[in-house]
Amino acid sequence: MTTPITTPFSPPSPRLTKIPVTILTGFLGAGKTTLLRHILQNAGGRRLALVINEFGDVGVDGDLLKQCEQTTCPAENILELANGCICCTVADDFIPAIEQLLSRQPQPDHIIIETSGLALPKPLVKAFDWPGIRARLTVDGVVAVVDAAAVAAGRFADDPARMAAQRADDDAIDHDNPLEEVYEDQLLCADLIVLNKADLVDEADLARVRREILDAVPRAVKILSTRHAQVNADLLLGLCAKAEDDLAARPSHHDAEEGHDHDDFDSFVIDIAPTPDAHALLGRLSALAADHDILRIKGFVEVAGKPMRLLVQGVGTRFSQQFDRPWGTGEARHSRLVIIGQKGLDQAAITAALGA
Repeated sequence: MTTPITTPFSPPSPRLTKIPVTILTGFLGAGKTTLLRHILQNAGGRRLALVINEFGDVGVDGDLLKQCEQTTCPAENILELANGCICCTVADDFIPAIEQLLSRQPQPDHIIIETSGLALPKPLVKAFDWPGIRARLTVDGVVAVVDAAAVAAGRFADDPARMAAQRADDDAIDHDNPLEEVYEDQLLCADLIVLNKADLVDEADLARVRREILDAVPRAVKILSTRHAQVNADLLLGLCAKAEDDLAARPSHHDAEEGHDHDDFDSFVIDIAPTPDAHALLGRLSALAADHDILRIKGFVEVAGKPMRLLVQGVGTRFSQQFDRPWGTGEARHSRLVIIGQKGLDQAAITAALGA
């Protein structure tokens, strides 16, 4: 486990080098935004710029990051892209966002791109090989954040009994696991793997997860075990990987495809009534996630009689809550949740269960 940096960062002046970019990837709920908040608070004097991409349009991550605004990363240096996954919208969304950040004066010392939890990082790395981008930017590193508890619980592995039952019905079944493919693609592209939430598993399970990751990644990659995504900023922002020059060493399940979409996944937003009991709400959400195999639930909720907004975060059936800030004067107190799962989510049943 690492500790916050203590040595101030000294940027080159005048700028003689390309601006480094860190691509922060990881599955839904792994802790990417928590890690990014930590980096913002321990940037050591770097002028940072952020590109935040979410699957679902509630805008939870961008809202949380703007709350911890630092002088080295003002709100105008935080750009949100909610038009689908950034890996599928490189030309339409990513390039204009980068051009906008590069027009800032002074220019950022480092850019961090937080992809959505369902994004594949390799198409994004490929974009840095485009002449107009390569001349000005370099991928300092791809950092994959992993939810140790979710991996240990088998979230990305197939259920052998279910697979056997499917093949009994059709021995020619062509099976693939979209969760596993996204998770593995994120690992295979990484220069650093942050094994987060290590405090939620025992030592034996943590060691097993590490072995599974090392077996899956065909090259030497450093793995850090952390809790609450506490990673040294100098390490995270100083990998010097030049990943755009190393694409061949980063295999993907989708290398042979012309493009990639997310037809395997559904997301939708639900507006709910103010809740009188936050703990009871979390219990209902956990049961709902189990009943419908929901991957991710997150959003902001009004608790009746409380002056502060409740942040709700769920990964599978694991939920957390905290009052993140007071409701603003004149602010509409919407209670809004984004629901993400595999294709076929019963939106009507989920909406009805929440009384929306």
